[in-house]
Amino acid sequence: MENITIQDILKATGGTLLCGDPSMKIDRISTNSMEMGPNTLFVPIIGERVDAHVFIPSALESGGACLTQEHDEASGDAPYIKVPDTLKAMQQIAAYYRNKMSLPIIGVTGSVGKTTTREMIAHVLRGKYKVFETIGNQNSQVGVPLTLDHLSSNDEIGVLEMGMSEPGQITILGEIIHPNMGVVTNVGVSHIEMMGSRDNICREKLDIQNGLPEDGSLLLNGDNDMIRKHLSYVKKPYEFYGFAPDCTYRAENIREENGQTHFTFCYNGQREDVTLNVLGEHNVSNALAAIAIGLKYQVPMEAVKQQLSTFSGQRQNIINTNGYTVIDDSYNASPDSMKASLKILSDFHADGRRIAVLSDMLELGPDAPSYHKEVGRYIASTKVTDLYITGELSQEYITEAAAGNPSIRTRHFSSNSDLTGFLKDYLSEGDVVLVKASNGMNLKEVAAALI
Repeated sequence: MENITIQDILKATGGTLLCGDPSMKIDRISTNSMEMGPNTLFVPIIGERVDAHVFIPSALESGGACLTQEHDEASGDAPYIKVPDTLKAMQQIAAYYRNKMSLPIIGVTGSVGKTTTREMIAHVLRGKYKVFETIGNQNSQVGVPLTLDHLSSNDEIGVLEMGMSEPGQITILGEIIHPNMGVVTNVGVSHIEMMGSRDNICREKLDIQNGLPEDGSLLLNGDNDMIRKHLSYVKKPYEFYGFAPDCTYRAENIREENGQTHFTFCYNGQREDVTLNVLGEHNVSNALAAIAIGLKYQVPMEAVKQQLSTFSGQRQNIINTNGYTVIDDSYNASPDSMKASLKILSDFHADGRRIAVLSDMLELGPDAPSYHKEVGRYIASTKVTDLYITGELSQEYITEAAAGNPSIRTRHFSSNSDLTGFLKDYLSEGDVVLVKASNGMNLKEVAAALI
């Protein structure tokens, strides 16, 4: 943070200074008592299992200040600021700090594809600007304020990811970020357990419009059925990107060659050949959003194309090792993203076998078994030769895949370590292996062992 004092914190939160110097400078905020230091503001979050107020004394040992909602009085040199709710106060501080900066910010949300789309947009914008973007996966009610803590006056444009798991959270994030533009990538079934229906998820995602300024606008995935269904809910100007004929930013002639994806970008009578350094039609869709944002912010088309040709995100890493190829997409999974990755595996040029290593998709609510069956039926329609799984819900993959294509070799493993041991002996030269599941199933340890 730049040029922020305790007095600014009081102004942002409406809090009460119980003790300490109001002119003290604050350089950063932290929710981790182990990462404190001079000029750091400790924010104790009350969690389901731990109330971090107990860590205030140790957090302040090396200096700094703290928020509190549990103290009515305090003494000493370290500033204590009394607020009604420490999480809300941290969000108010982040909003206050963001509003001190004049840079435009693009907010990105969606059930699937938001991280890759955010990364692509940021990469394209780097063709002209110094870009500030979400740090890691800090896209939550806590993570977004911690990301904004790193914003500086040197940044020229920002791209921030906005995640949610419960109703109302996108509106809260919009109030913090105040994006100038909003991008909605997709509406699937992620977090349906908490949201109740895809319709509720869609309206929640579209609530990104609540944080936009009067002249703000939306960029929407024109290929998503739920977004189309709820267009009457949209109160801001919008444009579509995608493959449908009425999309303002559209792709044609998609093809994959030598580990790259090629397509023709169509916009306002303009046609440009674009090369992506990643695979899959879903990444073409993500790229269309990135191109659209780039053009809106005057990045030259040649620079846009150059940036996309060098893009490689944190998802779907393709690694050639030990004579076989690993498609490491173990970070997360939903039915839509699972099918997109399986299509990449099916279309991948392989001299050996096409092996799907999968586990459960989480947070899908009471219909979770049917979503896993849906993926299993999809596997049966692909060129996948082997299906190896862990997890209980994943057994639905095997049941449906084997019923639709009895030639697929399948096996269920009781643990990731058993699965890893089998694969290390089983894999041979020319094989291609996709590793994918929800992050909670920890298949990243299987991918890491293979790589």
